Amino acid sequence: MSEYKKVGVVGLGNMGRGMALSLARAGFDVVAYDASKKACEASAAEGVPVGMNLQALGDCDAVVLSLPTTSVVSAVLEGKDGLMAGAKPGLLVIDTTSGDPQATRELAGRLQASGARFIDAPVSGGATGARKGTLTMFIGGSQVDVSDAEPVLSALGDKRFHIGDVGAGDIAKIVNNLLVASHLLTAGEAFRMANAAGVRTEQLIEAINAGSGRSGVTLYNYPSRILNNGFDSGFTVQLMRKDVNLAMALQSSLGLSLPVTGQVGEVWNTSAESLKDTDDFNRIVNFERIVKASA
Repeated sequence: MSEYKKVGVVGLGNMGRGMALSLARAGFDVVAYDASKKACEASAAEGVPVGMNLQALGDCDAVVLSLPTTSVVSAVLEGKDGLMAGAKPGLLVIDTTSGDPQATRELAGRLQASGARFIDAPVSGGATGARKGTLTMFIGGSQVDVSDAEPVLSALGDKRFHIGDVGAGDIAKIVNNLLVASHLLTAGEAFRMANAAGVRTEQLIEAINAGSGRSGVTLYNYPSRILNNGFDSGFTVQLMRKDVNLAMALQSSLGLSLPVTGQVGEVWNTSAESLKDTDDFNRIVNFERIVKASA
């Protein structure tokens, strides 16, 4: 076991709860917290020790965050009665949130000035991967911090990629999810075309996955989430819209004009007219945008 003996987890949704269980299974002394009483109760029922507030995590050596946005991360760490107010010196923060890279860098700088250490390590692999400790992790941070955090990271993910300095993990996750969001749209339209031409997706999917047109969406999402009408990935339309819009904001901040990315963003945002925030993100394959003719 590393010098990190006690590990906190903040955010006990599908992902955070699974991470807490994986950390406990790896032998860490885990204490968790969520602002939602329901999430705390669900976690406690599965054997995760839950603190009454953020201050209960003050003596942790490391804290893993699984939160919706970078602004929420900042509030949890720096807000009134936030985690940093009672944190021990040298606290290692591992942020698995899919966040804004520039805001993440700025936050990391403020934490460093207060004596804390910070790694951005957004993840892919869903709730199942979180529970099994088999997540893919896109990691940003100094070589020293990432190396020191390896025992904690290895309890969470079996595919860990140190991309670069703080913020690089967020950029890698934005790229990953932009590709997934794009592939869902193109696969949905391609299979809709095939169906209209008399070839069902079920007849076609195996051949596509043996050919050059395959992607993670055709290999995994279609067989396990879409064709069986499961739509139960645990990742919502709202979260994917957030990640797509992070990609849109990043391209704009870099002064890039990426027309295909722009179309992807437009379709995902337009889908809010018919897909609820809480819907499984794979349902985008059934969304048909109505293009209005110019007057």
